[in-house]
Amino acid sequence: MNLPYFTEGKIQSLETNFYTPSLMRRQLVLQILLGSVFTGLLLLLADQQQGSWKSSMDLCPPSQKTPTKDLLGLSSRKFEWLTRTPHPFDLKYPYPYPFLINHPDKCEGPRGAPFLLMLVMTRPQDVGVRQAIRQTWGNETLVPSVVVRRLFVLGLPPPLFDKELQALLEEEDREHGDLLQVGFLDTYRNLTLKVLMGLEWMAQHCPNAQYVLKVDSDVFLNPSFLIRQILQHNGPPRPNFITGHIYRNPNPERRKGLKWYMPPELYSQSKYPDYCGGPGYVMSGSLALRILGVAQRVKAIYLEDVFVGFCLKHLGIKPLPAPPNTFLMFRRTYDKCAFQRLVLVHHFQHPELLQIWPDFLRANNTCKVV
Repeated sequence: MNLPYFTEGKIQSLETNFYTPSLMRRQLVLQILLGSVFTGLLLLLADQQQGSWKSSMDLCPPSQKTPTKDLLGLSSRKFEWLTRTPHPFDLKYPYPYPFLINHPDKCEGPRGAPFLLMLVMTRPQDVGVRQAIRQTWGNETLVPSVVVRRLFVLGLPPPLFDKELQALLEEEDREHGDLLQVGFLDTYRNLTLKVLMGLEWMAQHCPNAQYVLKVDSDVFLNPSFLIRQILQHNGPPRPNFITGHIYRNPNPERRKGLKWYMPPELYSQSKYPDYCGGPGYVMSGSLALRILGVAQRVKAIYLEDVFVGFCLKHLGIKPLPAPPNTFLMFRRTYDKCAFQRLVLVHHFQHPELLQIWPDFLRANNTCKVV
């Protein structure tokens, strides 16, 4: 293990550089809000028992908005976006979800369309995670020879304190200009909608991006290796290109209650088509547009990576294998030279990412990358 050694003073200095005054204020507000979440959840659960609260996947017309009520001094205003979804696994797509925070000119500039568009999936409350990504692998200038653009894709805040959290998001976006917020609740089961709406944004505002990376926020990413070794930025275009960690002919999970449970009535076959693991995969821009087109006709499911595999099957395209062990779906202990030869490592939290990043950058000059 080549984890860099940090004295207490160095760690304090790192934290001071990371937590800017505006970020510290946003984090403090989040802590205050989330400190009351338990009480608020009890209120919502009680409301559910009365049949008046429903979880959201859809947008409710303005005429159906629910009035505010106060209980125990807390605002428990029912959320404006109420469900009309008949089944918890039933996603409504295609559907005109609005872009609430948008940057339609993100891909414009004197250097032309981006070589790589990063669509980073994140939750509204993950302020610190986004800041860590901006300062590490999400830095758009890490590979100066190519144009990279980054957007954090997120949905609506949880219904409790949604106004307060929304105000924090808008302040964050004014500072950084990199949030893409879409009008549905930000939940795990809506991740497919996040990805599809990210691709819709790309189709509308960045259709000439050469490659599109879908990536989760809890990863280590090595953009230099991705761009130079996997995407080969000086090579010819590859219109049907998609790669990542490939799951080949996997079985659907049929045990109820598990995270990846797939009801037989939603998908009855015994095998999934090949697909790339959800923590991160990269595809050509032209293929991303074709996947989006097929998604208008294929029933959406909440397992986003599997759903992309469905779309690929309809297109008659199989994912291309990446160099072995470069997209890691499991945790790996940091090693400065080994990580130079990786694209992605899953289950990497932002405090450790901030800790190792300076050492990782220094290792660029000392470690040989094959």
